[in-house]
Amino acid sequence: MRAMRYVIAVVAVLAIVGALAGLKFKQISGLIQMGKEMQAAGPPPEVVSSANAELQQWEGTLYAVGSVTAVKGVTISNDAPGVVSAIRFESGAVVKQGQVLVELDSSVERAQLASAQARKELALLNAERSKKLVDSQAIPKSQLDTDDALLKSSRYDLGALAAQIDRKIVRAPFAGKLGIRTVNLGQYLNPGTPLTVLEATDSLYIDFSLPQQRLADLKVGMPIRVTLEGSDAALDGQIAAIDPTIDSMTRTIKVRGTVPNKEERLRPGMFANVRVVLPQQAPVVSVPATAVVHASFGDSVFVIEDKKDESGNVVHAKDGSVAKVVRQQFVRLGEARGDFVAVLDGVKANEVVVVAGAFKLRNGSGVIVNNDVKPDPQLTPKPPNR
Repeated sequence: MRAMRYVIAVVAVLAIVGALAGLKFKQISGLIQMGKEMQAAGPPPEVVSSANAELQQWEGTLYAVGSVTAVKGVTISNDAPGVVSAIRFESGAVVKQGQVLVELDSSVERAQLASAQARKELALLNAERSKKLVDSQAIPKSQLDTDDALLKSSRYDLGALAAQIDRKIVRAPFAGKLGIRTVNLGQYLNPGTPLTVLEATDSLYIDFSLPQQRLADLKVGMPIRVTLEGSDAALDGQIAAIDPTIDSMTRTIKVRGTVPNKEERLRPGMFANVRVVLPQQAPVVSVPATAVVHASFGDSVFVIEDKKDESGNVVHAKDGSVAKVVRQQFVRLGEARGDFVAVLDGVKANEVVVVAGAFKLRNGSGVIVNNDVKPDPQLTPKPPNR
């Protein structure tokens, strides 16, 4: 009986161990099978937004960086030496042509002018008296000639003194805006001392250079668009002159354009972006700029395609819809306009590309397209100024 009890106990222990081993084997087998199924199914699909590559008509443009210069700009200085007796302008003031800016002390010249005026009046009386006496043959005609010469000399002396006084009055040579005043009342000025800067800002020049290969595309009068860095608002102008020579060092041609500046957004010395608008338009394939993934080995986009099995059949998801995967396509980009960028090679029109969520994808990743929230790209975006 005792042996029987040992046998029953051993059999019970073996049964329990066998049951536990079977249960663990089933669990491990289930995990292995699940791993194989997950490996076959791949990683879970990522949620992305999409957009179609569009075929758009873009006007041809030539891009350059230009420098703004004044159409008329001078440094105001005095012509004659003297002490400043009056300053009739403020820094940054807008002046008219001929407006008095600075007056130098001319008290000595004005006294000399009064003396010359008196001599001229006396010479005029003597000349008139001599003419009457010559008519009556009381004096010789040579005396009249001498008096006439003295009258002319006094007139010339009077004009010379008036010119000296006028030289001590500094006037604006043209209408424009003044710079910062660099002269003070009572200061002695040598000839040519800078007083301020005067520039006409209603219209400005912008000088830029283009490659020599574009010479045949350029003509005087062609429209240009000028934009400042950080601003999307463009100023319209036109080409005013084209340099007839080519720079032998850079092989570029110098171009000068004119731009109206009524709102005074441009100032001489600024640099600006210039686009020369060509008359012809060209079709380009464009995608939103957010679709492009930039990397050190090149630019690429993710093209959304139907998922297919090894036989080439379309694979359906659990909900019955066609499963989607992405293909990483390297592209060659052109110029950017607004929120779009031109694709010169790599993407065809109407292909669907990922525009949001591309940073988490790799070649062959499964995706779920959700366009409820996605960027709204525009060729001429106008974001609010906050």
